[in-house]
Amino acid sequence: MTGFFIRLLINALSLIITTFFVPGLQLTGITASFFAAFIWGIVNTLIRPIFSFFTFPLQILSLGIFTLVINALMLVLTAKLVPGFSISSFSAAFWGAIILSLVSMVLTHLFN
Repeated sequence: MTGFFIRLLINALSLIITTFFVPGLQLTGITASFFAAFIWGIVNTLIRPIFSFFTFPLQILSLGIFTLVINALMLVLTAKLVPGFSISSFSAAFWGAIILSLVSMVLTHLFN
């Protein structure tokens, strides 16, 4: 259970940091950050595998680059579900998903 809360904290902090680097991503507060991190985890656990399964041919043809588009779509879906988290454009979601992954990876490495 402690691992869940650490992961939630890392994701929330990653979202906050990402909003500083990507224009077009906005969080209204700490509560929205934690709620967005929670929903981000659920979306990546439940919906992303379905998207990955159905877009497998595109991922093969693009040598995996289409995975970046799936990550951006998952971030857009998270923003649609969370009040207080907004994304202005798909390009902001695309770059936000890349930066979010990198920041999350660094923070996970530091805290685990």
